[in-house]
Amino acid sequence: MFDLLMSMEKEKSDGSTLHIAMYPWFAFGHFIPYMDLSNKLAEKGHTISFIIPPTTISKVEHLNRFPKLITFYPITYPNVEGLPLGAETTNDVPVSSLHLISTAMDKTQNEIEFLLRKLKPHFILYNFAYWVSKLARPLGIKSMHYTNASAAATAYNVSSATHHNLKEMKKITEAELMKPPRGYPDSSIHLHFHEARDHLMMRNVKPGAINMFDRLYMSLAECDIIGIKTCREIDGLFIDFLEKDFGKPILLTGSLPDPPTNPLEKKWLDFLGQFKPNSVIYCCLGSESILTKSQFQELALGLELSGFPFLAALRTPSGADSIEEALPDGFQERIGERGVIHGGWIQQPQILNHPSIGCFITHCGGGSFSEALVAKSKCVLVLLPNRGDQIFYARILEKTFKAGIEVEKSEEEGLFTIEGVFKAIKTAMEDDNEVGKEVRANLAKLRQPILSDNFQSSYFDDFVNKLKALAFGMK
Repeated sequence: MFDLLMSMEKEKSDGSTLHIAMYPWFAFGHFIPYMDLSNKLAEKGHTISFIIPPTTISKVEHLNRFPKLITFYPITYPNVEGLPLGAETTNDVPVSSLHLISTAMDKTQNEIEFLLRKLKPHFILYNFAYWVSKLARPLGIKSMHYTNASAAATAYNVSSATHHNLKEMKKITEAELMKPPRGYPDSSIHLHFHEARDHLMMRNVKPGAINMFDRLYMSLAECDIIGIKTCREIDGLFIDFLEKDFGKPILLTGSLPDPPTNPLEKKWLDFLGQFKPNSVIYCCLGSESILTKSQFQELALGLELSGFPFLAALRTPSGADSIEEALPDGFQERIGERGVIHGGWIQQPQILNHPSIGCFITHCGGGSFSEALVAKSKCVLVLLPNRGDQIFYARILEKTFKAGIEVEKSEEEGLFTIEGVFKAIKTAMEDDNEVGKEVRANLAKLRQPILSDNFQSSYFDDFVNKLKALAFGMK
């Protein structure tokens, strides 16, 4: 590693390009956005040092488009009692053991300090390792809390108002978490009981461990700058709130995905090509969402009841060995050629660009949220969030912009029904539905600036220019 560090020193810029270290949380949902940012920075000639657990490198190095500028630095993974041999990321352990991954990350402080002393980057970007800024500051390295999380979620869950209010309580209840924090810029956004219950579970970690929300708060409070993968057109209210709350600048990279480069597979092109424009329902709930067999069947029957053609990409539900086994009795015979439930990976951006797509039933993950907004099909969005940021992306669309239709769920258990799915689809797809008309008009209005030329590039250029100004004193 020492030779690699010395060679990096020789290549270091004389003042016009940046050297940035990346140390994301040990989860693929964080490695991938950090790699995406690294590639975009390297494309502009900047040097990236990507610090990552050793065996994880092989799983992400295929994402490195600029190997001459992006270098992986493997850390020595610490021994943590209770952590399975070979486990390095959140993907390797159950939710109940996530605190052990946090403990492992915290035990890397000495090695991170060594790397920072040798690499001497202009910036280090991180999120959950709240202690990074205290290591970087004495070395003259600026620290940025960089996140692809929803700004609305961050403002709700880890603002100063939330943190101090909850710290004063002897016991935090679901009722407290259901209410937005003091000063939150959109009072219409709140959590349902089942969502608050799930949040509460994340706060109640094992004794001695620091929960994820406190980690994020400390990271935001200690860093020099905050960076967010978003744009003001979506999150302006919440960015202003966070900037005032934490008293530090917030830099935005923009949030739009790169357009797909590969054409849509022939089998999907042929299937979708059978139907009229804006007539097909596309449903995808993300790569990590696994429904129970019962909820899977409610969704399938809701799609059937709608009468519209559909393409659904869903994982095999819990309680079943295959998609086919999980389907309701007689489902495929009744549906015939008008519907497909697919159990594998699918080309979502290309499908959303197909003119036949009229409605997208989405879990509102960050990637799907952005892909839906730039979809050429101009599909209406039916929202079926599961957890975390998904909830806030859904509430922004439905409550803040009135540009989406959320599927109703039971307050206590968070379960949806056939009728709830059908009702949301009907509202979205029927031309004479008054609520649907309003939603479609508001969604078109929201999309207008986002689809303008140079929208994404102007955000990213501004992000880089502000980093240069902070590093080199440029104006």
